[in-house]
Amino acid sequence: MKAVYIEAHGDVGVLQYGDRPDPSPGPAEVVVRVGASALNRLDIFTREGQRGLEREFPPPLILGGDTAGEVVATGDAVSTLSVGDRVVVNPRVSCGVCQWCGSGRDELCPRSRFLGTAMDGSYAELVVAPEVNAYKLGSDVSFADAAAIPTTYLPVWNMAVRRAELQPWETALVFSASAGVGAAAIQVFKNVVGATVITTTSTPEKAELARSLGADHVINYNEEDITQRVREITGGAGVDLVVDHVGADVWAHGFRALRPGGRFCICGATSGLRTELHLGLLFSRQIEVYGGYMGSREDMRQIVASLNRGVINPAIHRTYPLADAADAHRDMEATNFFGKLILAP
Repeated sequence: MKAVYIEAHGDVGVLQYGDRPDPSPGPAEVVVRVGASALNRLDIFTREGQRGLEREFPPPLILGGDTAGEVVATGDAVSTLSVGDRVVVNPRVSCGVCQWCGSGRDELCPRSRFLGTAMDGSYAELVVAPEVNAYKLGSDVSFADAAAIPTTYLPVWNMAVRRAELQPWETALVFSASAGVGAAAIQVFKNVVGATVITTTSTPEKAELARSLGADHVINYNEEDITQRVREITGGAGVDLVVDHVGADVWAHGFRALRPGGRFCICGATSGLRTELHLGLLFSRQIEVYGGYMGSREDMRQIVASLNRGVINPAIHRTYPLADAADAHRDMEATNFFGKLILAP
């Protein structure tokens, strides 16, 4: 099969497009013919060997986690999927036997691994995955839309829908509408929950795209003060919930935007891993902080059900041929896009 893989860490120059062996399924695994694969920041960090993702070579590593396609082979123990089924794959593979997996909190599994980081991933014509990680798609859901959901929608659902329990009468602030998590949060909060959504972005063009996803209010942070605008929009009350996948650059803005008793949800730190926390304000204003790293299998099931019903429609910026993965990586690093970047074999 054709695939994009690395044999060393580095810049986009280490990405290689060529032949790799076809994968075979284990007893409880399926082989999926990839219809689409979505890029994530994790792919960049893996390629570079940053943020704890350095590994030894050989063997080569096929990058990519989020993917959707058609089942073309099944292991002997597979019972819920058949050849020809259209599926989307959750790239986080948990062990299935620890206390967390047994209790339904498999997102906390300490032995979990990711496709495209600890095992060969989806920048390929074929990918192998556990049966339990593959979810059936409706016939009218495109592979590109399906591939766009796991890594962006799972932490949003985990933190804000299941644990922080955002309600329809509440207001949420979502940072960076143009990124995958930001676009996902807008759609989930508006179309699934029914809450009021405030978001931030950097240009008038991106602001219009954010509104088209359902954002009620959009703050252009290059032209407006985030804290002041949130106060104006909420009548001085502040927001009930913040979703931050940006990190250090926006932490203070988000913390100041919360009302007393508000919830701060964070699932990424692309702008920096360290910031300052005012402990006095944390306890005196009774702020709750939620961290989210992907989500549970049940979260994924609910997300796919919403996708199959047409309740969520992921924002996709551009689709690239698999052989042009280096161009997709360059565009992701340049950050001049809105929504997901997709590879198609």
